[in-house]
Amino acid sequence: MHGQLPIVWKKAQGHQVFDIAGNKFLDMTSTIFVANVGHSNRRVLRAMSSTLGEKLVSTYAYANEKKIDYLEALLDFAGDGFGKAFLLSSGTEASEAVLKLMRLDAQAKGRGKGVVTFEGNWHGRTMGAQMLSSNPEQKSWIGLSDPGIHHLPFPLPWKVSEKDGADFFSRGITAMESHGVDPRRDLAGFYLETFQGWGALFYPVSFVKAAEAYCREYGLLLAFDEMQAGFGRTGKAFGFMHYGVLPDLIAVGKGMGNGVPLSGVIGRADILDLPSVGNMSSTHSGNPLVCAAGKAVLEEISRLNLVSEAERKGKILHEELELLRDELPEVSFVAGRGLIAAILISQDCNPTPSLFASAVAERCMQLGLLVVHTGRESIKLGPPLTIPVDAIKEATQTIREAIIDVRSKRW
Repeated sequence: MHGQLPIVWKKAQGHQVFDIAGNKFLDMTSTIFVANVGHSNRRVLRAMSSTLGEKLVSTYAYANEKKIDYLEALLDFAGDGFGKAFLLSSGTEASEAVLKLMRLDAQAKGRGKGVVTFEGNWHGRTMGAQMLSSNPEQKSWIGLSDPGIHHLPFPLPWKVSEKDGADFFSRGITAMESHGVDPRRDLAGFYLETFQGWGALFYPVSFVKAAEAYCREYGLLLAFDEMQAGFGRTGKAFGFMHYGVLPDLIAVGKGMGNGVPLSGVIGRADILDLPSVGNMSSTHSGNPLVCAAGKAVLEEISRLNLVSEAERKGKILHEELELLRDELPEVSFVAGRGLIAAILISQDCNPTPSLFASAVAERCMQLGLLVVHTGRESIKLGPPLTIPVDAIKEATQTIREAIIDVRSKRW
């Protein structure tokens, strides 16, 4: 858990964070894209407090009314095409569950269990999730690789345009098949991070549509890792909706519980029904406390119209960031949609782009602003969806000041 900015949090409310020294910060992180409906949201807290008063905190795999109510609300929020959901505690658990479901589906169909994912994507810290991810250094501890997991090139937006997306996908598929992979025999499906996390980099729509068409042609499952993208963050209920496709499975978490450990897999009922009795469970799956919080989150998203608000405020955020890009040579690229954004630091920055980005993140903290420190050549922004517009503009101006200060070595 090292590598974060040196702050000891005491309280967080709305779009502000307070530390133990009495400092107040404008929060453009939502901790890590978690507090979608605002820190310490009153209705979420009230729902959890009420549940604690009922003296029912955990029920393991047994049914409880809070879980039933929440699952109904969750599936209604997800929309047509999703028939069931499986609740878990963390994002990496959800990725593991998607991997398992995809391979159970392949097993039922009598075909290979290969899963296709993409270079640079990130799916979690546990073994299966790290194998799905493509960072060789971070998964070297495993000591082996899964020959059934295939990583295709990611269409970086400064290299692949919208009109070239389908062709880029086709070239990646051709290269994979040239190594002996037969989609009819060897593959179970595709798992896409809705956008590449470190830089909020979305795919060309044509690329994703080509992936969906390939899956449908060969009877493969299409799944999305919606951990950062879900629950209104991108200006749509779920990020995959930007691509005009309908996945078979989505892994969800983070903003799902607004701070409590709640994640899950939402998908087609026939796929969620594949595990045999006892073959898929989780100790804290759907306990009453987190289900009460999750339902309150959905109610707040609806009550405050946060999906469309994220779209509206996101346009303002990205306009402000584009102005920074036009003004500051240190900013080479702005990415994201809705209230998820990243500014990428120029390769010309010294001593390295990643160290420059880290210095800017630290300077922002000193100036009273929290941004996501990625440890890479990017600075990410993902405020609570309830943030006021004037706070967005204050944040972008603070980033401008921080970049100039780091450039001038005035900090």
